Amino acid sequence: MIVLAATPIGNLGDASRRLIETLEAAEHVVAEDTRTAAHLLRALGIENRPRLLALHEHNERAKSAELVELARDHDVIVLTDAGMPGISDPGYVLVEAAIAAGVTVTALPGPSAVLTALVLSGLPTDRFAFEGFLPRKGRASHLRALAAEQRTIIFFEAPHRIDAALADLRDVFGPDRRAAVCRELTKKFEEVARGTLAVLAERFAEGARGEIVIVVEGAPARSGDVPAAVAEVLSRVAAGERLKDAASAVADATGLGTRELYAAALAAKRPG
Repeated sequence: MIVLAATPIGNLGDASRRLIETLEAAEHVVAEDTRTAAHLLRALGIENRPRLLALHEHNERAKSAELVELARDHDVIVLTDAGMPGISDPGYVLVEAAIAAGVTVTALPGPSAVLTALVLSGLPTDRFAFEGFLPRKGRASHLRALAAEQRTIIFFEAPHRIDAALADLRDVFGPDRRAAVCRELTKKFEEVARGTLAVLAERFAEGARGEIVIVVEGAPARSGDVPAAVAEVLSRVAAGERLKDAASAVADATGLGTRELYAAALAAKRPG
């Protein structure tokens, strides 16, 4: 079978007993970076030396078929550098191929930067959306498409882009939207900075070090506010969404009717 194994996101003490026992007995370990995997084995005191195979964004699609065939007769343990395989890391394509081929897939649960940041943020945890890494280009238009999202939103961001990302979040979502910047989670210098986007953008204007997760409060409900909803639909269309899709998304967020919003937005687009 294919075994997706979550690894520590910083503190080695978070490695589960199941993970250690599985790696002790593993014959084949697939890793995002085989050097990192070898270091993890040594750090956890694992004497077993399994065959290490690389699976990363550049070879995942080509390599998956070979790994699926291997998994018909052997357990194939899948690791990423930190956290759960498939979450902003290689793994999804392999899982998709395994399921299509009738090969069993299971997981060893463990540390998650997404959930750790969410519960530490102080923001609502009942409904949330994970957006992964913000795009390097077109970030503002990407954020405009999320401006009406009422669920708590979680992003990953690189340390050298945190200043620009927070500035764009402030400008698109508004300076008073609450957020948290979670840095170096589970590590010695763990930091959770909470405040409005205006406050956080100023605080991290010079950048930051380490691995970073940004958690942002969802948009307030705007049920019944048709003009505002139409403006949001038109903003999404300007950002590249189809009118039909934009109307449907805003209708879900506001409780208004999709047809009503579609017709109103269409009318608003007409000259005069």
